[in-house]
Amino acid sequence: MNQPLAYVHPGAKIAKNVVIEPFTTIHNDVIIGEGTWIGSNVTIMEGARIGKNCSIFPGAVISAIPQDKKFDDEDTLTVIGNNTTIRECVTINRGTTDRMKTVVGNNCWIMAYCHIAHDCIVGDNCIFSNNSTLAGHISVGDYVILAGMAAIQQFCSIGNHAFVTGGSMVRKDVPPFVKAGREPLSYVGINSIGLRRRGFSTEKIREIQDIYRILYQKNYNNSQAVAIIEAEMEATAERDEILQFIKNSQRGIMKGYVGSN
Repeated sequence: MNQPLAYVHPGAKIAKNVVIEPFTTIHNDVIIGEGTWIGSNVTIMEGARIGKNCSIFPGAVISAIPQDKKFDDEDTLTVIGNNTTIRECVTINRGTTDRMKTVVGNNCWIMAYCHIAHDCIVGDNCIFSNNSTLAGHISVGDYVILAGMAAIQQFCSIGNHAFVTGGSMVRKDVPPFVKAGREPLSYVGINSIGLRRRGFSTEKIREIQDIYRILYQKNYNNSQAVAIIEAEMEATAERDEILQFIKNSQRGIMKGYVGSN
């Protein structure tokens, strides 16, 4: 903490065992929890709330004002949970009056050069690979993986346990438990490897597969598929989560894959 080559504003609230490396700048109205390590040349700006045992690597800029022309210097936040790693040159902007905060959850791994724009809400245990970019107002569930250089359009939602392949352009909502890839972004199966790693049984994975076969492989429109799933599939937490995601989708969900002729 007693790093003479770093600048810490006297109004910042820093836990006693936080490590701050040289040439880092921490502004006013910042709170940083116990056990967090902040590398050199990091900038943490007003409104940052950083949890315990985080690691923030050199060049990161946390809680800069949003890149939104409507922003008028409102008091908004960037909230980062516990045990989250933020690698080199990541940028995370604080919120606007839409949600008043940008949130990154617990146990996340945000790799180098990622950008998380204003008013994004990112769940727990997410992994964003290098250069993944989130525009504003995006909602990301728990255990979501974005492979390198994935780009998410504003106001999109990504469901729990989804996997988005590298270089993907996400313009529609991505439902829970699926893999998404190709151009335009399409359903390419369920995230079975990820689900197994997180303790989902073979029977549960098959149940999820059956739901998505109805939705994506039976030539029904979304309304028809939802009605059939509700009528024919046993009510479970996973079934209901998928149905609720589809019903709540504002941008519409991504399509099934259509091969080129």
